[in-house]
Amino acid sequence: MTTIDDEDRREYYRIEDRIALEITPLSAAEALEPELLQDDSPLFNLLSELHLSDFESQHLLRQLSDKDRTLAAFLRAQNKRLDLLSAVVAHSLLGEIGAPHRVILSEGGIEFSQTSAIAAGTRVKVKMVLMPRAHGLLLRGRVTHCDARPGGDYEVGTEFTDMTDAQRQLLARYILQRQQQQRRQALEQNDPAS
Repeated sequence: MTTIDDEDRREYYRIEDRIALEITPLSAAEALEPELLQDDSPLFNLLSELHLSDFESQHLLRQLSDKDRTLAAFLRAQNKRLDLLSAVVAHSLLGEIGAPHRVILSEGGIEFSQTSAIAAGTRVKVKMVLMPRAHGLLLRGRVTHCDARPGGDYEVGTEFTDMTDAQRQLLARYILQRQQQQRRQALEQNDPAS
């Protein structure tokens, strides 16, 4: 018999990936007020806002391209400069968060392993740097399961809660791009001509 949780978990496409990840329990205030969710790192907050604002402005750039190609080309060049700056910021952040490690990621949540247990139902802050473009995302989540594994690690599943549309769309676009990239790599590895 399938449960609603099983059906919800299968609602989104999942990818296996390597990202920088930090999970911390929410404070009482953050658990009650979604708008209070902030990270202690000003650099991470800056990176997160930079990518969200870039994502939110993409449709404007597409509309502008139809009307003024020169201005649109200039703005694309400025976007590249901002991408380079955000990569520098992200490189600095990787020292704070830690090296990327294996996760299973979807629009609905994330599954990862770690050395300490987190009780199911715990509200958490999910701080991610998505590679290789180094998108910074700070999301709220709820631990759905924490299972002991051989070797002393724990497999932790977390569902995302209170996501904005921009955050969800940014994550969905990232997952789609990674899925396409992984498929291309698999085809190249299986192609005897390459």
